[in-house]
Amino acid sequence: MNRKGLSIFSALLLSLVLVLSACSGGGNSSEPATTSDDTKTAGEDIENATELSFWTFAGTHADFYVNAAERWNEQHKDKPIKLKVENYPFDQMHNNLLMALQSGSGAPDLVDIELAKFPNFLKGDIQLEPLNDLIEPELDKFTERINIYQKDGNFYGAPTHLGASVVYYNTEIMDQAGVDIDSIITWDDYVEAGKKVVEATGKPMTTIATNWYGIWPYVAQRGSDFFDENGKITLDSEKNIETLEFINDMVNKHKIAELTPGGNYHTEEFYGAMNQGSQASLVIPMYYMKDFTTYMPDLKGKMQIRPMPKWSDSDYQSVTMGGTGTAVTNQSEHVELAKEFLYFAKLSKEGNIQLWKELGFDPPRWDVWEDPQMREDNVFYQYFHDDIFDILLDIRENIAPIQLNEFTPDILTEIDSNVMHSVLREQNLTPEEALKQSADTVRQKAGE
Repeated sequence: MNRKGLSIFSALLLSLVLVLSACSGGGNSSEPATTSDDTKTAGEDIENATELSFWTFAGTHADFYVNAAERWNEQHKDKPIKLKVENYPFDQMHNNLLMALQSGSGAPDLVDIELAKFPNFLKGDIQLEPLNDLIEPELDKFTERINIYQKDGNFYGAPTHLGASVVYYNTEIMDQAGVDIDSIITWDDYVEAGKKVVEATGKPMTTIATNWYGIWPYVAQRGSDFFDENGKITLDSEKNIETLEFINDMVNKHKIAELTPGGNYHTEEFYGAMNQGSQASLVIPMYYMKDFTTYMPDLKGKMQIRPMPKWSDSDYQSVTMGGTGTAVTNQSEHVELAKEFLYFAKLSKEGNIQLWKELGFDPPRWDVWEDPQMREDNVFYQYFHDDIFDILLDIRENIAPIQLNEFTPDILTEIDSNVMHSVLREQNLTPEEALKQSADTVRQKAGE
């Protein structure tokens, strides 16, 4: 089947899944699942428009940039652009980009690079354009997420959202179990609530992804990570071992959690199960609101958002997770125009407000969170509730950052392929054994 035919088939399959609540398929991105890999263009009928190419791996992003280009052309009639946005499968796009940059030809003007892949593009002679002139004048307006795509003082990516992790509670299930979600303050409270849910409903409190989403948010919320501030590997630290033991206990001891259908939270299998009310809660970043409204329509009015429960040894109530850094490549023949458009689309106040309005993303600029436009009625308020940003503003000082370096992809690969499988599914390694084994594998590669 050719690329276009596969795209059409995938889109039809997902529609059928949502109608029949069937389950199949999968994906590993930390962004909303891509169901098409087509090309969309803005400004193609404008004479003398400068053509810019854009690669992404998420269909929702493609729509966002096309809309941004149309607004740009309305407001910048003196320098219109023809934006060609190509949407590819996740791994294909990142692999093609790496080859194009290494070979010196074939790269787009602008590109979305997923957080877990971004360190691969910051090695050696960096082929991305620094964005300091866009970011530094307003650096105090941005959340810490702006720092995640930088190296040696240069910013190479524009963030798509803060990615504050929260808990989505299915209040229908929680009420059936007699649990007040506002009484869940600590992770111990969460476990006890989960026991009540299982007893009353037979459904799990949550599901745990068997990729890095099943551990990283919990680890980072404790103030830990897989690397320290000097880049030393800490995957097998005592705090991380204890955290994985807690996660394993939720699944295999307390039996309040199950492994996620499809392995992660961006598969048709998971969407179908969640849409049927298969679990009581989900720990995932705010950006997942778009997935709910798009793929789980039957849960409208049933889901409530709350901060993550707290650990006894940490004040953090959330952690930044997932994300996409949008970059300008050094192969662009129109670097300055590409950077101007990137600022307009994602880094400006207007762009950040549109990230919320169109995608339901928590904007990476603090100064828009209390803007009146953020409170205007939209599909996300209608689906959830109208105090979403009040909750985020209450915890804004207690959102943990994460550490990235060039070996982050290796750590995440180890977690995906070895750690979670061995500990949670096969139960043939203890959390300590699995983490130490994978940490040593990456240490050997890193030369530690």
